[in-house]
Amino acid sequence: MVNPAARCPVLKTTKESRLQASMHFYEAGGLLWALPFAGMLLSIAVLPMACPHFWHTHHGKIAVGWAAAFLLPFAYSAGFVPALHEILHALLLEYLPFVVLLFALYTVAGGLHIQGRLRGSPLANTGILAFGTAIASVIGTTGAAMVLIRPLLRANERRRQRAHLVMFFIFLVGNIGGALSPLGDPPLFLGFLHGVDFFWPTRMLAAPTLLVSGILLILFLGVDSYLLRRPDSLLPGGDAIPAQVPGLEGRINLALLALIIGAVLLSGVWHPGVSVSLQGVTLELQNLVRDALLLLAAAASLKWTAPHARHGNGFTWGPMAEVAKLFIGIFLTIIPVVAILKMGADGALGSLIALAHDAHGQPVGAHYFWMTGILSAFLDNAPTYLVFFNMGGSDPQALRALSAGAVFMGALTYIGNAPNFMVKAIAEHRHVPMPGFFAFTGWSGLVLLPVFALVAWVFF
Repeated sequence: MVNPAARCPVLKTTKESRLQASMHFYEAGGLLWALPFAGMLLSIAVLPMACPHFWHTHHGKIAVGWAAAFLLPFAYSAGFVPALHEILHALLLEYLPFVVLLFALYTVAGGLHIQGRLRGSPLANTGILAFGTAIASVIGTTGAAMVLIRPLLRANERRRQRAHLVMFFIFLVGNIGGALSPLGDPPLFLGFLHGVDFFWPTRMLAAPTLLVSGILLILFLGVDSYLLRRPDSLLPGGDAIPAQVPGLEGRINLALLALIIGAVLLSGVWHPGVSVSLQGVTLELQNLVRDALLLLAAAASLKWTAPHARHGNGFTWGPMAEVAKLFIGIFLTIIPVVAILKMGADGALGSLIALAHDAHGQPVGAHYFWMTGILSAFLDNAPTYLVFFNMGGSDPQALRALSAGAVFMGALTYIGNAPNFMVKAIAEHRHVPMPGFFAFTGWSGLVLLPVFALVAWVFF
């Protein structure tokens, strides 16, 4: 931490000068700036297990506290104006659009109630996972997860062991299924906004996605069949829970999902060149219109969906509120980490960045796959994708590798992709004992890393 007067006697109000000042202080402080982000991750990992009541009561305050642990020293060192710019940039251009999209998908999908109850047999459960994987690239991983997680849990209410259902659901529906379209996962949408053809993911990622999802569905079928055959697999009275013919309630929300998809597409293809500026943060008209349409879709869903449809889903605002609170801490504390990554070879993580290229400076596809993927599992996968996209996005093989890594490996942790935490929270609200952060990461690594190694060997 340095005295701003010594290095920057005059802090100009242009966007470029603020950015240069911010980057200078990140460079001077090195990895010390990443400590609040590390604290945020450790809090998410440890506190729910060590002191669950305290965590569930105060997790929002903890997230804000870690954000302040970065912002206050940064404002003192770099000055108020650069700090304000960083806050507004993160909140207006990243956090709020992220939360608005999640809110819209969560609200609209929560109004789609699949009535009845399937019998949670291994084949039926595998079918639900396969269907969710297929639609995730159409309505997004968050939309698919919100529509199907409750029917999956309801179909298996008689089962004693259900955590594996939720874990494979996170793997397939919450992450891997979103790899075939910019609508499926936020990293691919960022690529679309930066000029990647809309159908490029469909063409280039179809084969890796089919390989990964096929292996995982077969593995899930085997695991679920084994667990169901165990003598203690059913709860007392589980055999008495009848199956019921499924039906769909809240069909108006299908049209509202189409509105959400259209709004997201509109922001990518319509560029009127109209914008407003707030402290150097440019808000473009197409993005403001998109967010307004998303909020309109959510409001229409709340007005026009029959209350008993949401009640049948066990719909509560708890999971959405938890994600919104935690991700404000993540989006703010991640600012210096992403900035250090953007410094490339000259930054504190320069040696790590250099690993993505060979001795001649050419991108190595397998290295991009693993580095983008592992960082996406612990950072937000959208800005991580953007950093590596800027490094090697002009190379088709590197772009294919980093796209697959960002989407696939978001499944490795609860914080790798937004639906992960939401699905976990919904499952716990329905009394499914989910593994903690480290336990989930351990199990996901055991299941997924060998499959990802096969993908890297075959495709990259």
